[in-house]
Amino acid sequence: MSILNESYVSVGEHNLKLTNLNKLIWPEGLTKAHLVKYYTDIAPYILPHLRNRPLVMKRYPDGIEGEAFYQKKCPDYAPPWIKRYPVEHSEKVVNYIICNDQPTLLWLANQACIEMHAWLARVESLETPDLAVMDLDPAGGASFEDVLEIALLVKRFLDEFRIKSYPKTSGASGLHLFVPVKQVYSWRQVTGAMKYVAELVVKVHPDKTTMERKVEKRAGKVYLDYLQNGRGKTMAFQYGLRPLPGAPVSTPLLWEEVAEGRIRPGHFTIDTIFERIKSMGDIYAGVLNTRQSLDEIIKDN
Repeated sequence: MSILNESYVSVGEHNLKLTNLNKLIWPEGLTKAHLVKYYTDIAPYILPHLRNRPLVMKRYPDGIEGEAFYQKKCPDYAPPWIKRYPVEHSEKVVNYIICNDQPTLLWLANQACIEMHAWLARVESLETPDLAVMDLDPAGGASFEDVLEIALLVKRFLDEFRIKSYPKTSGASGLHLFVPVKQVYSWRQVTGAMKYVAELVVKVHPDKTTMERKVEKRAGKVYLDYLQNGRGKTMAFQYGLRPLPGAPVSTPLLWEEVAEGRIRPGHFTIDTIFERIKSMGDIYAGVLNTRQSLDEIIKDN
């Protein structure tokens, strides 16, 4: 796809107008054209994971150094071919965007939507998520090496329940562990299961881990954020770009890489991710066809 500063491109059955493509998004000289090109190329890998998930846009119209804002509702000016899905919340109904195809993904990129934040449930069964997550977030004074160590401890406990987990870099300073589950558990049950695992980890390693919600009380520890499993919460999905210097990518990892301890978040960027995919494929492919029981955790909880 040839990209000029402003042009119409044909993507599938749709004509898409791309605008302000020379707009600087990352301070290293990466523009909106780079953003659009990235999502053009990564589409075959990210779309299966986003399929049928309500998506929340986080937009950076003036680049990562400018003001950003979240946008849940699909804007009225979006083309009619953008798929919307109404979700009832306590006070209103929100028409979320569903990103199932490349034209929608590129339209999102053209809105300066850098990150792809999606629900942990699909529209087929919004009240029973098919993913659980443990978000490992290092507070000040905790290192990425600490995060890797704690990730392995979380894995050990999940292994004891015969549950596979899939690690990925957050794209920032932490790790996300995705756990594919059967679509039979409520949000409350999934949150409770992840809370129980977090409690086990903190009990074993209280000097390096915490479930403390107040940021100022987490110093030097890795925060185990199980609350990301709540209804309507979204996660930065794998292969999504992040709004940080160097244009890092939230990147799937092998557990062997976590155990070796040599990886760093900055290793995986808009410039390096495709070489990794070429040699390793989609490490997260297993997430798509794995459905696991949480019965043992729920029973013990």
